[in-house]
Amino acid sequence: MVDSTLVALACEGLVVVDLTQNVAGPFCTQILGDMGAEVVKVERPGRGDDARAWAPPFWGEESATFMAFNRNKRSLCLDLKRDGGLEVLRRLVARADVLVQSLRAGAIAELGLDYPRAIALNPRLVYCSITAFGTRGPLASLPGYDPLMQAYGGLMSVNGHPGQEPARVGTSIVDMGTGMWAALGIMAGLRQRDATGRAVEVTSALFETALMWISYHLMSYLGSGEVPQPQGSGTAMIAPYQAFPTADGYAMIGAASDALFRRLAEALDAPELARDPRFADNPARVRHRDAVVEAVAAYTREQKTADLVARLRAAGVPSAPILTVDQVVQEPQTQASGMLVGAAHPRLPDYRSVGLPLQWDGRRPEVRRVPPLLGEHSADVLTWLGYTLDDVRNMKKQGLIQ
Repeated sequence: MVDSTLVALACEGLVVVDLTQNVAGPFCTQILGDMGAEVVKVERPGRGDDARAWAPPFWGEESATFMAFNRNKRSLCLDLKRDGGLEVLRRLVARADVLVQSLRAGAIAELGLDYPRAIALNPRLVYCSITAFGTRGPLASLPGYDPLMQAYGGLMSVNGHPGQEPARVGTSIVDMGTGMWAALGIMAGLRQRDATGRAVEVTSALFETALMWISYHLMSYLGSGEVPQPQGSGTAMIAPYQAFPTADGYAMIGAASDALFRRLAEALDAPELARDPRFADNPARVRHRDAVVEAVAAYTREQKTADLVARLRAAGVPSAPILTVDQVVQEPQTQASGMLVGAAHPRLPDYRSVGLPLQWDGRRPEVRRVPPLLGEHSADVLTWLGYTLDDVRNMKKQGLIQ
């Protein structure tokens, strides 16, 4: 199934069976697909991946959320509640290099494809389970979603502004982070498999990813006994390091060292700030956070955002305007980065996707396949597995595939 005309990528020639839906698992397998793997997304008849219905917004008639995490894949729509569908899946697993599954706890065993039985079919399989809470502990059998993990893993407690209701990070950071960890584990597993010739089991968990995202908050608590609190746009251990008001909005300023604070004072034409003993070094500024923020804000609110940022950047002070998503798309740096990757799409002439933030030899992976329609590649995958066209037609009549 591999197109030999494509530029060689790290995972070219590898076959990945994708038994995932929503965000974490699909993001993991999309990363592998971007790196050249042949990803077969196995979906249930009727509705497929739940994320196909996570809309509006739609792009054309397709869920924008689904499209964000499912490029460079083929869709095989297969009824796994029937023996014929399971036989197809077993044949696919036997031919694969990687299996990624994120089914509810116990569901993969019900299909007869838990790790021991899967590697009996394929002794060289890298088998990755993306779970909610891992494989042990009192909550191991519970399902999990990104906002639940942001809450339960402590992330919401340090997000937002003091005294306000808890705020979720405005993206599926736990889901996507878990997908990244899973992809990294799979790549390491493939290296181990190639060295030993034996199967490898990889497990990642949403809850564990949430704990990793608050690692320095956890370390702060373990070291000091003080419970970290939300800091708005800032962070507890550096000052000034947050958004400041301007004449027409806000600008983010990161004076993360004593030298940068002196540059900030010079850029604001406020040399007295650098001479103030309360602001002599970062620990002092953190202790007098309210005073330093008030003092800096008195200068920033007199300038327009663009003028302030230009002035600070010229002085070598890290700073940025707070852009909306539409502004990010139009930003020259976004355009220059090549992160918005276009591709020929049969239904969406203006299709673009957010590319993988990695390059090999100066080249970013391309969109080889746009996000598939449900069951779009069922026949292709089945014939690759050795089924005849008559077999495929019969399966369709029986409702085993879509």
